[in-house]
Amino acid sequence: MPDQTSPPAVSLAEIREILKRLPGPDLEAGSAAEARQRDLLKPPGSLGRLEELAVWLATWQGRSSPRVERPHVAVFAGSHGVASRDVSAYPAEVTQQMVGAFVNGLAAVNQLAAEVDADLRVYEMALELATGDITQGPAMTQEDAAHAMAYGMMAIEEGLDVVALGEMGIGNTTAAAALACGLFGGAPEDWVGPGTGVDAEGIRRKTQAVAAALEANAASLSDPLECLAALGGRELAAIAGAVLACRAARIPVVLDGYACSVAAAVLYKADPRALDHCLVAHRSAEPGHTRLLEAIRQRPLLDLDLRLGEGSGAVLALSLLKSACAVHNGMATFAEAGVSDKAT
Repeated sequence: MPDQTSPPAVSLAEIREILKRLPGPDLEAGSAAEARQRDLLKPPGSLGRLEELAVWLATWQGRSSPRVERPHVAVFAGSHGVASRDVSAYPAEVTQQMVGAFVNGLAAVNQLAAEVDADLRVYEMALELATGDITQGPAMTQEDAAHAMAYGMMAIEEGLDVVALGEMGIGNTTAAAALACGLFGGAPEDWVGPGTGVDAEGIRRKTQAVAAALEANAASLSDPLECLAALGGRELAAIAGAVLACRAARIPVVLDGYACSVAAAVLYKADPRALDHCLVAHRSAEPGHTRLLEAIRQRPLLDLDLRLGEGSGAVLALSLLKSACAVHNGMATFAEAGVSDKAT
């Protein structure tokens, strides 16, 4: 369980420069993968999105034969000051307790990661120090946000085939709702949902908290990275940093549900191409997630009414990626199987 160390000093200005230098896709590898798909022993397009996933992986891995032999799951955990506003069904100390469950292999994501032979690591983001209460002012200084992003970047190793990202943090669906509203507009109630399972009164408190946060941080809403600092959390900033590091290393990324998608959406708002190497694993039961998916132009792979977080949906999607690679690489072509291709 890596804890937060001291990454090199970095500023949001430097993060903006990184965004300007994002590498693009490997179109040659993607074209080769598409050509193989057309020759495989099946009607064109008959495997639907499995075909698309194989080509997407090839394009970002830079090889015509994609693979998911070394998948990595990174779960970032952070503490939120807004949790003191009674916006969650669980107390703030559950964040630390759940991290302990992850470390001891007791949580859902542990079981799912084991099923797909994925390496799972949990990254604590200064859990003893909650972010500022966003209803009163910024969650983080810009320096703190940049530091958390840099830490997320450091968590990505070279040589990974694909990275699945997740989060844990009591209060973070409130922060995510505020951040989404700050980035994409609308009313607070458009983005607020039950999260850990709050009742109607809890949703009312969350909505009020989001409205207060937007008012208290109005001056930061025009810039996506400043918006992240003002309304997000350390784990959300780390996720954004991890997404950037994966792009630099040409590693495809699978995003989990609502909070994770909102963290990545910060980069999309800064540059709509910034998430081309990412896909969203599932449509969360959080109502704001559907609205967010439309805003960032993502079509989720799964729709299972999940709202657990902790990367669980992203890990489930790894099974689909493995299957996409298996059929892409293992199927015969028409010629190899001695089967007649379609009539011309």
